[in-house]
Amino acid sequence: LHMWERMGVFRTEPEGKPALRDINLFWEVLHMDVFRTDRIRNVVLLGHGGAGKTTLAEAMAYLSGITNRLGKVSDGNTISDFDKEEIKRKFSISTSMIPIVWGKNKINVLDTPGFFDFVGEAQEAACAADAAVIVVSGKAGVQVGTQKAWDLCEKYNLPRMIFVTDMDIDNVSYRQVVEQLTELYGKRIAPLHMPIRENEKFVGYINIVKNKGRRYIDKDKKEECEIPEYSKEYLEKYRETLMESVAETSEEFMDRYFGGEEFSVAEISAALATNVGDGSLVPVCMGSPINLQGVSNLLDDICGYFPSPAERPCAGLNTATNEIFQANYNFQKSKSATIFKTIVDPFIGKYSLIKVCSGVIKSDDILYNVEQESEEKLNKLYVLEGSKPIEVPELHAGDIGAIAKLGDAKTGDSLATKAAPIRYGKPEVSVPYTAKRYKPKNKGDVDKISQAFQKMMQEDLTMKVVNDSANHQTLIYGMGDQHIDIIVSKLQERYKVELELSKPKVAFRETIRKKSDVEAKYKKQSGGHGQYGHVKMRFEPSGNLDEAYEFSQEVVGGAVPKNYFPAVEKGLQDAVESGPLAAYPVVGVKAVLYDGSYHPVDSSEMAFKTAAKMAFKKGFMEASPVLLEPIVSLKVIVEDKYTGDVMGDLNKRRGRVLGMNPDHGGKTVIEADVPELEIYGYSTSLRSMTGGSGEFSYEFARYEQAPSDVQQKEIEARASKVANDEE
Repeated sequence: LHMWERMGVFRTEPEGKPALRDINLFWEVLHMDVFRTDRIRNVVLLGHGGAGKTTLAEAMAYLSGITNRLGKVSDGNTISDFDKEEIKRKFSISTSMIPIVWGKNKINVLDTPGFFDFVGEAQEAACAADAAVIVVSGKAGVQVGTQKAWDLCEKYNLPRMIFVTDMDIDNVSYRQVVEQLTELYGKRIAPLHMPIRENEKFVGYINIVKNKGRRYIDKDKKEECEIPEYSKEYLEKYRETLMESVAETSEEFMDRYFGGEEFSVAEISAALATNVGDGSLVPVCMGSPINLQGVSNLLDDICGYFPSPAERPCAGLNTATNEIFQANYNFQKSKSATIFKTIVDPFIGKYSLIKVCSGVIKSDDILYNVEQESEEKLNKLYVLEGSKPIEVPELHAGDIGAIAKLGDAKTGDSLATKAAPIRYGKPEVSVPYTAKRYKPKNKGDVDKISQAFQKMMQEDLTMKVVNDSANHQTLIYGMGDQHIDIIVSKLQERYKVELELSKPKVAFRETIRKKSDVEAKYKKQSGGHGQYGHVKMRFEPSGNLDEAYEFSQEVVGGAVPKNYFPAVEKGLQDAVESGPLAAYPVVGVKAVLYDGSYHPVDSSEMAFKTAAKMAFKKGFMEASPVLLEPIVSLKVIVEDKYTGDVMGDLNKRRGRVLGMNPDHGGKTVIEADVPELEIYGYSTSLRSMTGGSGEFSYEFARYEQAPSDVQQKEIEARASKVANDEE
């Protein structure tokens, strides 16, 4: 009743009895299933790993009445960190959703991981959100993850607020955090609250909008108090920033501001909502979620200042008419939705998390998957409360929910009606560049591992599994070493299969630098028909490293009959698959058959094929053979202060820096050619050098001759493989 009273469902009569104030609101709160678009707020929690996002989400859930106990990350009992890996490691790995009813609104809180290895989760959630709360630890201040969260908001044009946590810790300087933020993002930063401290303890706050002090008397309960003298200087400064922002919303306000008039609280709040909605103002709030302090203020501000989906643009393509469909989260338009995340769990099953873009989706609807071109009957609709699915009869435009067991549906698919098949853009997630080679510990688990990986890749778009047939290896790609470790751990925990990880093999190639002229004779007598094939061949570089070989013949007078030419080429074809130098594939060789001889009875295709292979091995080794290593074009984006360290590291990796250019975000883009052999472990090194702020990508460029020491090492390491091939 206390919770419902705070939400406005009940009022308390003078004699202490509760009286129903709003039957419709009571029904909404009770069933949590018929929230209209204007009453929905989709909010993503972003920030550096360990800043306190999950603790804040837990405090929100507790204050809204979802739970009757406040879970802790350290105890492994929070709503949003429910996966066994998250409980074991004590940090978020996946995005989870907590739908919170606050007043007349439903806030869909998307709690994302802050660690860089799980950036794909944050990117998916940001794609579905309409606003963001960037969580900053008051103790640690603005970190790399804070800036990455800001950049993500800029990319998706998300209105945002900053919430400074850990205010209960002694000596935490809120003012310092505000100054750091202002230095980075300028006059957009506008604090809404200031802390009140006594004997360095956090005891209350000043509401800058209302210009009043509040003292905590028990956890989140508070009473009005005097504004301390020491706060007035900064209060004046912060309030001035707010008033300027309010004045800029209209000419009338500007005149009043210059005339020295005060704005009312209602006018300030309305102007703030406008400025927050268009991103020209970023409010800063603070508190201590672990003590429930400041969290109810934040929830009020989310409802008051953040836009509902109805105020956000949303457009797709009608694939039947090729016209743009302005969905704009209008519940009166044709039904459509987008799948922004997939959960595939052996225990809770497969859920497709959807955001409804238009119309009202009901549990008995038949929806058309525009990508898969298939229809599905829904049966049931859910909202997910962490890992707990709660059945709902319908979801209005702008709301977020889940559909269970939705056939072949994947993240990024669009759902609509067959009459109006609307396709929306897919979430853009980072490309994984950290690779490790894997082998099953038990050879009989190959199929189980393959099936498990298929399910895991549906969940995690930043994970990739590649069968590298050229090097006879299977590779797993992730965003970093920790990401790959957790994939392996999940595989063992969920699917009961184990992997062994190792360094990937690099795809060297073999070629020749000079010419050679050889002959080879294959002669075998073993009773009955024998074998006889005799070829004379020239070998030289073809100049084309994209093709293994070029074959031509200049035989005159029928020394080798025409019908054996294909056999000679087949011998070459087999020989170039594993070169005689280090058993790597051969490229860039030109082979010319110019003479030979044959036996009318004993010659055969097999004999000429074998003779050609013998000639190739001999001719290749006499033509100055060399190993070629793959070179990648590497692009590194770093802050200017790290360029020296990054360049030095690239030199150690035998890299050639091709250029340094400023990018639009005030960073430097370093472009370099680096041997692929030296890229292994680069993700960890770059994070270490740049505090996690550096980003890199690369793609294969070409093959180049490897240095003699690298060649020697590879040839020695693969001597046994060459010997086996010869056998």
